[in-house]
Amino acid sequence: MWLNSIVMKNILVPVGSSKNAKSHLQYAIDFAKAFGAKVYVVQIYNVYTKAGTMIKIDHILERESKAFMDEHVASIDKKNVEVVTRVFKGKLVDTIELACKTLDIDLIVLEPRTNSIKEEVYLGKTSGKIVKQTQIPALIVPEDYVYKPIVKILMAIKSAEIKKEDALTPLISIKDKYKAVLNLLLVKTPNYSKGDLEVSKKLSSLITNTTNTNAQTTFQGVLEHYKKHNPDLLCVVRRNRGFFQKLWEDNTILKKDFHSTTIPVLVLSGLK
Repeated sequence: MWLNSIVMKNILVPVGSSKNAKSHLQYAIDFAKAFGAKVYVVQIYNVYTKAGTMIKIDHILERESKAFMDEHVASIDKKNVEVVTRVFKGKLVDTIELACKTLDIDLIVLEPRTNSIKEEVYLGKTSGKIVKQTQIPALIVPEDYVYKPIVKILMAIKSAEIKKEDALTPLISIKDKYKAVLNLLLVKTPNYSKGDLEVSKKLSSLITNTTNTNAQTTFQGVLEHYKKHNPDLLCVVRRNRGFFQKLWEDNTILKKDFHSTTIPVLVLSGLK
């Protein structure tokens, strides 16, 4: 059966300087253990040099980054999970995408805030950029969140049309591994298209219950319904202008605008 053929093998964890970095990596390792996956812990640095500068600092930054990450990983209970540290130089989004392609990454596990910034922020600029500007499936894990098996998943979408063959892969992998219940929240928005509300056989075969709702945006639909479903994981779809539409104009998302700061959020790449 196609459902059982999907395996999550490689997970990427970008490391920032937040006070949450250790608990975040521990979650990623605990999560990877459930799948028998390898964890790549990466740090990306960029060097801006002034014209005429003689000092070459690339190798110094690379060495310091590597030492920091090795120490970081050594402080975590690896639970026999294979953990590899890598340092990359370059622009954040381009380098993350290249690293994911090179390392054959199935999922990127993100902290909401990779740097210590204002308390009212849910998704900081670094994580926001990765989520908004790449097509890599991402799992955003709340700060200080302790790993537990995923029993109930709520998937919120405004269009059930699926054209990309592998778009559901991370969701299927997670559902299959935990034997989780997957409920669908199908949001009819004012600009819906014909076919948006028709659930494909592939998706339908995964769903336990479907809730239909009318709302201005998928985001509003989630705010109205997610507490009733009480999921362990919220699954949304990244579109050019989709979930978090007004919030993703900027890479920062405020907690007051996004209330689900207590559960992980799985962001799939576009279905179309």
